[in-house]
Amino acid sequence: RELLDEIVDLVQETVCSTRSRIRVAGNDYPTEVVRSKLLKLNSEHIRFVVGGLKENTTRIRNMRQYLLATLYNAPLTIGNYYRSLVSHDMSEGFI
Repeated sequence: RELLDEIVDLVQETVCSTRSRIRVAGNDYPTEVVRSKLLKLNSEHIRFVVGGLKENTTRIRNMRQYLLATLYNAPLTIGNYYRSLVSHDMSEGFI
């Protein structure tokens, strides 16, 4: 619940930003582009991001930036992530 509250707060803060550009994963994007991507997130994207956080074993130095980057990129990466899991499971004989 705490993590979901953090995600909601971060999305709200970013979507309501009055800045002209927002830095995501080291790149500056127009605020409208970032806003549009974040407003298109759905529950599957959020589950994907939370699942990735649970599996992560490396130290995250800036959680806010990490979350923003993973949320921003979730729609682009979710399909390939699940395809790679299926491919792995098939090669291991799990399916």
